[in-house]
Amino acid sequence: MAKVGIVMGSDSDMPIMKKAADILEELGVDSEMTIISAHREPDIFFEYAKSAEAKGYKVIIAGAGKAAHLPGMCAALFPMPVIGVPMKTSDLGGVDSLYSIVQMPSGIPVATVAINGAQNAGILAAKILATSDPDLLARLKDYSEKLKGQVEAKDRKLQEIGYKEYVKQM
Repeated sequence: MAKVGIVMGSDSDMPIMKKAADILEELGVDSEMTIISAHREPDIFFEYAKSAEAKGYKVIIAGAGKAAHLPGMCAALFPMPVIGVPMKTSDLGGVDSLYSIVQMPSGIPVATVAINGAQNAGILAAKILATSDPDLLARLKDYSEKLKGQVEAKDRKLQEIGYKEYVKQM
């Protein structure tokens, strides 16, 4: 079965990056999570990125903050899709991470989600895999229907009790 690699530069990224693992698990997609610093342990990082294809990874989700080199370096070494998750930082609120990840040179693309958008990174990885997996595609369609149902239920409640009471219950 196709796997998604989830990599982050620090365990401080775990509360965000676990959202990618959680949604992949909900959708029935195997993933493996790793903490590697591209700057502090480049030899280990290079081995991870170069061996990811042989491990069965079809997509890598890489979360990074500040200089945010991890996603781009993964994309330079791994021949399949890489999705970057810019981390919110204390210095610039994650805009530094976002700019670093989206400003890749020609030939080294990194799909990039919103700052702290690991759940969407997981969904995007599943959508990429679903292009060749009809069962996963069906699970994604079911997931979308579930989201639609949640919004419809909230609107029914709003219409039933009015906005003032709805806001009080939020």
